[in-house]
Formats: sequence, C-alpha cells, structure tokens
Amino acid sequence: MATRVKICGMSDEASVRAAVAAGADYLGFIIFEKSPRAVALERAAELAGLKGPAKSVAVLVDPDDALLGEVLRVLRPDIIQLHGQESPERCLDAKNYAAEAMWKAVPVSGAEDVARARRYAGFADAILFDARPPVGADRPGGWGAGYDYSLVKGFDAAPFILAGGLNPENVADAITASGARVVDTVSGVESAPAVKDIAKIGAFIAAAKR
Repeated sequence: MATRVKICGMSDEASVRAAVAAGADYLGFIIFEKSPRAVALERAAELAGLKGPAKSVAVLVDPDDALLGEVLRVLRPDIIQLHGQESPERCLDAKNYAAEAMWKAVPVSGAEDVARARRYAGFADAILFDARPPVGADRPGGWGAGYDYSLVKGFDAAPFILAGGLNPENVADAITASGARVVDTVSGVESAPAVKDIAKIGAFIAAAKR
C-alpha cells in the first residue's frame, strides 16, 4: 500500500490544486489564530471545496464546544485533528463534530512521550506524532523540527501519522525509520513561513509514495 500524505497549512487555491493533482490524501486547514498558517473557517470551507478525492482535516488547539460547532457548521471536515492539551475523553467529544475521524497530535522528544501516547488508544482514531515545540512556544506545531523517527517504529496502540520536520529530502528515510504509513508536512513544503512551494509539494508527495 502506498504511503498516504497530508499537506497541512493550506491557505490558497494554487497550493490546494497542486496538492490534489500530485496525489495528496489529506489537506490540513489550521483553525488557530496564533499560527502563521491560520485561515478563517469561511476561507477553509472555500478551499476544501477544491479537495477532490482528498480528505479535509480541521486542525484545532484546545477548541471549546462553540468553536467545534462552528467548524462543523461552516467547514464540515472529514477529520478533526486536535493539537493541544486535550484529554482522551475530550477526543471522544470532538469526534462527534467530524464526518469520519478524529486524530490526536502528541509531541515527541523521547521514548517516554511515545509510551504516553498509548493513553489515547480507543479514544482517537489515529495518533499524530509531532516534534515537541521549543520551550515557551506560542503554538504546538509547524516549527520544522525533527526528532528520532525510529522512536515510533512498532507503535501498535493505534494507527499513527508521522509529522515533524519532514521535507522532500528526508521523508523517504523517515518512513523507513518509523514504519509510518501516513506522513504529514507543513513547513517542509514552503519557500517561506506560510508560503507553500508548489514544486516542493509535488516532490514531497512523490518521495513519500515511491
């Protein structure tokens, strides 16, 4: 089975069309104002209308019920990805606002972080392993940092997605090291923060699916 790919932080039509044409399986829309890649719900809905066979992913950080309700009403995402301090029980709540699934992001810097992710088994449909953000960071992801991807190899408590510092040059090796069947990139396909590079999008997807 070919590796599936999520391109996250989508904010313009050209990038969405390029990702879909290159074979992206998931398109991530960040609904979190502190992110440089944040988009308004209405804009995310417009862009999601171009997704073709890809799945839309609403990326949220500790959302309250009011925001989840707005996400459902305006965007109607296929998947909700929680990227904050949400509890396992909160993950179950959030799943009610997505058409298909709920993913929980877990920061990784060592083996103990991977072990702690097991508490989400049975609550999240998949675990997204991301690099731990810098101390004092005002957002939980999108920093372009990597980690030892082999730490997650063999994780079997739930399906997992590999994220954190992935780019066209390292994604193939990261897949080999981790055993990931789904990979996610944000800054690795950008020419500047929040500016997607169409050539890099195509190169990343080709490298991940080869």
